[in-house]
Amino acid sequence: MDRPPFSLYSLSRPPSSSQNGTSLSVYNNNLHLSSFLHANSYYFYFYRRGTTPTSTVVEATVKHRRKNKVKNREVASTAATVCDNQSQFTQTNTNKQKRCNVFLWNGMIRDYVKNGLHRKALRLYHQMLHEGIEPNRLVFISLINACGSLSDLQAGREIHEDAIARGFDSDLCVDTALASMYARCGCLEDAHEVFDRMPERDVASWNAMISAYGQKGNPYESLAFFKEMQVHGMKPNAITVASVLSTCTDILALKLGIARQVFDKMSSWNVVSWTTMILGYGIHGHGEDALALFSQMQQTGTKPNHITFIGVLTACTHAGLVDKGWQYFECMKSDYGLEPELRHYACLVDLLGRSGHLDEAHNIIKNMPFESDAVVWGTLLGACRIHRNNELGEEAAKRLFELEPNNAGYYVLLSNIYAEAERWEDVAKLRTMLKQREVKKQPGCSLIEVNREVHTFLTGDRTHPCSERIYAMLGTLYGQMKEAGYVPNTNLVLQDVEEEVKKNMLYSHSEKLAIAFGIINSSPGNPIRIIKNLRVCSDCHNATKFISKIVGRKIIVRDANRFHHFNGGLCSCGDYW
Repeated sequence: MDRPPFSLYSLSRPPSSSQNGTSLSVYNNNLHLSSFLHANSYYFYFYRRGTTPTSTVVEATVKHRRKNKVKNREVASTAATVCDNQSQFTQTNTNKQKRCNVFLWNGMIRDYVKNGLHRKALRLYHQMLHEGIEPNRLVFISLINACGSLSDLQAGREIHEDAIARGFDSDLCVDTALASMYARCGCLEDAHEVFDRMPERDVASWNAMISAYGQKGNPYESLAFFKEMQVHGMKPNAITVASVLSTCTDILALKLGIARQVFDKMSSWNVVSWTTMILGYGIHGHGEDALALFSQMQQTGTKPNHITFIGVLTACTHAGLVDKGWQYFECMKSDYGLEPELRHYACLVDLLGRSGHLDEAHNIIKNMPFESDAVVWGTLLGACRIHRNNELGEEAAKRLFELEPNNAGYYVLLSNIYAEAERWEDVAKLRTMLKQREVKKQPGCSLIEVNREVHTFLTGDRTHPCSERIYAMLGTLYGQMKEAGYVPNTNLVLQDVEEEVKKNMLYSHSEKLAIAFGIINSSPGNPIRIIKNLRVCSDCHNATKFISKIVGRKIIVRDANRFHHFNGGLCSCGDYW
């Protein structure tokens, strides 16, 4: 039978009686490692030939390993075992096969680092040097990343010195890793120094600095790097965008405080300055602060304009202040001669709807002096789902299907209303309508950026390399959440399935997967930032409150409507979104 130069057969067949005990030991270990060898045969093929594969082959090897679902932690430890045994065996072989070559050593170090076994990677590096194997640039990149993950500055400096001694101090990828490592160790000046002396820079090196300053609480310096990057003609990629979005999230938290300091120091205020601050407070859920500022504005005699009242009514909506909202709406005309516009009526419908005054909200829509649009009816439909008013919800949905027949979000809201009422036949009819009209529902998707890499999760996603650890983390969290009083809101699941199946479907919503991944792959105490393409569902909102308290982390979720800042079991929206 013809066989390739390297195969599972050649490694799993027993040795002949003439072979020594060491060879038998190698055989026994290899026999137990057949699944590993099958997924990593390229590594050993090139090792046996004494050559190094091209980057294309390396990439193919990684994809091959993922395709065969070989667990990375097992890969790392198994590779080390095979290498140790192979070293013993080859002591009696030719000088060419005396030790594992640098490619295989790098593969083991890289797998250790990738799976969080950073100390083992550093120990393996010292063993590698002891064996007389000279490290290459890939080894240094992996080791520098390990030091950054450990925040071990001393080890990082030692690796840096070794890299310089071997002539890799001008390598673009090594320098990028160094800049990131120093930043993660808290040495932004050293990171900046490495960056400044780089002879050339690519998008990854710029991303390293943008992310570094953003994660260390220097958002404006981070954005300065982003601006400089564009000045140099470097085109941002998805990682750049994710880092900048995270930075902007931090600035949003700081901006109100900074803006208020500037505002308080002003010698005089006009309607623009007052309105800007009121809008800022209102949009970010600080309703009481917005209204207190509006009261101060009134006391100074400054006349508000239409935009001022948008901020005031928005503040009342987010704070649930129904009576005050009515008062401010009425005083627009009575006190200031301002005729309410459609957007003011929309704010009032939102205020009344969210607080459960659905009939009043409906009457506003019917009697207002404007043609109602999709925004107004959509606001009412959302309120009907929250407060389970099926009849009015159907009326709102009917109008919305006429105004925006291709907006899948409205079909989903009505489906939620039907599902919560266990009207499964109506749910089925609505699905048929979606198919007939060829309306496609946008799938829920959550993004998280960790260590300059953007990770995307869909609902029920199990394609991520860390899926096993993610679901294990969720299992642990759910146990703790249940003890703390969390109850899954299975009414949100549209399908007519068993209760336990509904719980499992909620369990794997995209934002929950992203949060679990963030907990696993970021340092304790650091905020977790998620970007969601759709409005966060009430179950995920409730679950995230529990998780923020359990893990002691601030979790920031930017959904389709607003920012949610979860901290200590509470959300900045006050559960009113």
